[in-house]
Amino acid sequence: MTDQADPSTSGHPTGALNPALNGTGVILHTGLGRAVLSEAARRAVADVAEGYCTLEIDAGTGKRGSRHDLVSALLCALTGAESAIVVNNNAAAVMLILHALALDGEVIISRGQLVEIGGSFRMPDVMAAGGARLVGVGAANHTELEDYRAAITDRTALIMAVHRSNFDLAGLDVSVPLDELAALGRERDLPVVYDQGSGALIDLAAHGLDSGYTVREALDRGIDVVCFSGDKLLGGPQAGIIAGRRDLLDRMKKDPLMRAFRADKMVYAALQATLELFADPGKLADRHAVTGMIAASPAELESKARRLAGRLAGCFARRVGVTVEESFAEIGGGALPVQQLPSRVVALRPVTWTNRQLAAAFRRQLPPVFGRLSGDRFLLDLRTLEERAFPLVETGAREIARQMDVNAARNGE
Repeated sequence: MTDQADPSTSGHPTGALNPALNGTGVILHTGLGRAVLSEAARRAVADVAEGYCTLEIDAGTGKRGSRHDLVSALLCALTGAESAIVVNNNAAAVMLILHALALDGEVIISRGQLVEIGGSFRMPDVMAAGGARLVGVGAANHTELEDYRAAITDRTALIMAVHRSNFDLAGLDVSVPLDELAALGRERDLPVVYDQGSGALIDLAAHGLDSGYTVREALDRGIDVVCFSGDKLLGGPQAGIIAGRRDLLDRMKKDPLMRAFRADKMVYAALQATLELFADPGKLADRHAVTGMIAASPAELESKARRLAGRLAGCFARRVGVTVEESFAEIGGGALPVQQLPSRVVALRPVTWTNRQLAAAFRRQLPPVFGRLSGDRFLLDLRTLEERAFPLVETGAREIARQMDVNAARNGE
């Protein structure tokens, strides 16, 4: 169903990359760029973008360096890995692992973990593109260790486990713990790879979330190689990060695909600044944008919502009803499926327009404001809408109110 936007709403180019305001309540919104970078990461990107930088040169010796060394030590310190490398996204990380370790070989994976990453990119297709043959074992909701063991042949190159990053199963759901898979790999001299995906470096249980295995936990359980995204719970730029055994990662560094998948200077700058924040977990919620959104309390959100509601009520007068309501926000971005956080929304109920018309009008402001529809209301969720954006939302609301008045006068209301 298409939006029925009011014909007088102001138009702005919709095909260009522009800043936007996120009132959807989806913290890692893929359409809106996923993770919001921390202030430190934004400064780091600006610094290296202004001129030259030491991307592949050793300032001490003046000799050629390697970009692989830029954040490797930081990643190893945070995860306990022997080595770490960075590529341009997690799908590239999976492809590089398969191409370097399993080219023309078989990869065993549970049928319950054959995820679709998004945009119709499915794990079997990624494996095929990486030059490996997928061997599915078990059932969609029940896989045991003996299923893996029975599938091992002289063609087996590695065993793979994949985090269900964008779906969950209800009812009977039996899978094999990582430590048991790792033990099987050691027994049969096969690398075991875990596509952790979400980029969880810390346990989020304190915020009511089950983040599954953190990267360190997976490696501590004996997994040889873990890969994950930089722009999900890690809260950094789009990147794929591979951490694990040095000998296996050395093979990846020499693979021809490594050059095609490598990240640029701005990714490394943002990633380094983001990783440095994790050295002080006690201050993470104050300095790390994604963790800050997750950690925000209902009381904080209530206070913010009432401040925004007051400003918008003053803009719309009787044209739009403005209330503060309880709601739920999501992590999104293929990170923690079906898990929600209590939140607060400013609910806008237009009197003469539909909520779709109001949503379309907000999207046509500069910057565009995105929210979500519920019943006859347009909702702005305060878990993802920063307070510094309030003046911009208010400016957009005043313009929309003006358009409503023009329409009302034209229609003799």
